[in-house]
Amino acid sequence: MSIFIDPSQVQALPPLSPAVYIVGAGPGDPELLTVKAQKVLQSADVIVFADSLVPKQILQGVRAEAELVRTGSKTLEEILPLMIERVRSHKSVVRLHSGDLSLYSAIHEQMQVLAEAEIPFEVIPGISAFQAAAAKLGVELTVPGLVQTIILTRISGRASAVPEAEELASLSAHQASLCLYLAARHVEEAQAKLMQHYPADTPVAVCFRVGWSDEKMWVVPLEQMASLTKAENLERTTLYIISPALKAAGKARSRLYHPEHSHLFRPTRP
Repeated sequence: MSIFIDPSQVQALPPLSPAVYIVGAGPGDPELLTVKAQKVLQSADVIVFADSLVPKQILQGVRAEAELVRTGSKTLEEILPLMIERVRSHKSVVRLHSGDLSLYSAIHEQMQVLAEAEIPFEVIPGISAFQAAAAKLGVELTVPGLVQTIILTRISGRASAVPEAEELASLSAHQASLCLYLAARHVEEAQAKLMQHYPADTPVAVCFRVGWSDEKMWVVPLEQMASLTKAENLERTTLYIISPALKAAGKARSRLYHPEHSHLFRPTRP
């Protein structure tokens, strides 16, 4: 059955105030955009986006007259003046980043410059790849009695050094659910550091381009993490989830909804 929607009955989105809207695009699947992110994208005058990291499907539904600025080949010294000039020209600017803005998005320095230039900005979070990957894998990364901590980290690379206190070998001592970003090119080093504390048979989810049309996922023992990465020629856009939660957790159960557990909204039952 087809449904006809009268365009005159569709309420137009209100125009955005001149400002920079820093938006997390999520891992790649357009349906994982937040409602707020969608509304802002549909109303923006200018969209500044990392074309190598944000799939074009994310831009479906933007205004036909919106200015699209690709930043894959630009430096921050080229991007920031452009955004500032557009806002001062009374335009709304979306700065679109992949994933969630709280992780490896390089927005800290952008917000600093915008604040110094007295340019208003708003941060709109997105879904991170580790959340999308866990959903696709059908797992909860915190299982009662097994693992209750999630560590989000990376390995040192050319673009950013990891502080000594946060080195992968020391973090792996916790044997928590560890989500490792930006490590495919250093996978042998990463595996060696992880195996200092995790057992060799700890399951690892190797997640390539989560949320994209060519997404691939494998679950292998930790000792095969590097060999699989090399065999599949994974060099970038790869997330590793190292976690005992990827094993069958048996009948582990949270106390939250247990009949013997009472709380403010569910007193003890007779």
